[in-house]
Amino acid sequence: MFSNITHGTKMIFTKFRNCHTQFRKKPRLGSRFLTDLNKIYQFNAWDNVEWDENQELEAKRKVELNGVIKLSKDDIAKHENEADKFWDSFYSVHSNRFFKDRHWLMTEFPELGDTDEGLDKVFFELGCGVGNTVFPILRYSKGKKLLMHCCDFSETAINILKENPEYDPSRCNPFVFDATEEKWEMPFEENSVDVVIMIFVLSAIKPEKFGNIIKEIYRYLKPGGLVLFRDYGRYDLAQLRFKQGRCIGDNFYVRGDGTMVYFFDAGEIKSMFENEGFEEVQNHVDRRLQVNRGKFMKMYRIWIQGKYRKKIN
Repeated sequence: MFSNITHGTKMIFTKFRNCHTQFRKKPRLGSRFLTDLNKIYQFNAWDNVEWDENQELEAKRKVELNGVIKLSKDDIAKHENEADKFWDSFYSVHSNRFFKDRHWLMTEFPELGDTDEGLDKVFFELGCGVGNTVFPILRYSKGKKLLMHCCDFSETAINILKENPEYDPSRCNPFVFDATEEKWEMPFEENSVDVVIMIFVLSAIKPEKFGNIIKEIYRYLKPGGLVLFRDYGRYDLAQLRFKQGRCIGDNFYVRGDGTMVYFFDAGEIKSMFENEGFEEVQNHVDRRLQVNRGKFMKMYRIWIQGKYRKKIN
């Protein structure tokens, strides 16, 4: 077959074939582990990187230091009472350009794509923003009868979501809602939702409200229904970068744009859900090392990922 091909052409073909083979063998997200510290700058990111005792102590010291000076009571009240305005301003500035669609969802939460084609399935996302979770689910889910309820307390975010070319009102029901309300009134029945999605949303809310939010979620989930949760973990890079004067309370801060963020411990996530009657399916601390190979910089990201099921009585 190659009898008439020059030696140089054969070499080019061989290099292409080897390159193609290496591309096919590229590790999937969540499967690249650092086993040799000498190769730390070989890739942009490493998964499940464990910390040593000194690193943990240094992170704790930084958090204690940036929490020494807290905002005044008036400033704290302003950010809590006007949270919707700060998020409206955020989305007015960034529109739908700030967050990328979360294509990793189906890898981390395969339950979102495993819907049967002929089965009615009801999903509800709390804190949907401009739809960066909504649209990948609608795009990749097998369930043709899937109905996606989603809400956010930013009216600006909901309006941007509705302007998306992929928005389909027959499959997607977005609405403005404040999750900190004590008694929820939803546009769907109690015990009717198959999956509740909470992606980087609980961290934006005052910690004293967490328990009631989880209790209300339980009320609307079907028996056997799932909560899929992912949020910021304790000692994440974002927490360690805060300066003094941005702290509201323990592990709770105000960003420069006025939005708030809390950093969770896996143990408190477990307690919050189990205290409201959920059973744990998963509680995972995702520690990822991201590196800047040009500047030889190391950045440690930490997220908490959980799955909790409403018990079947």
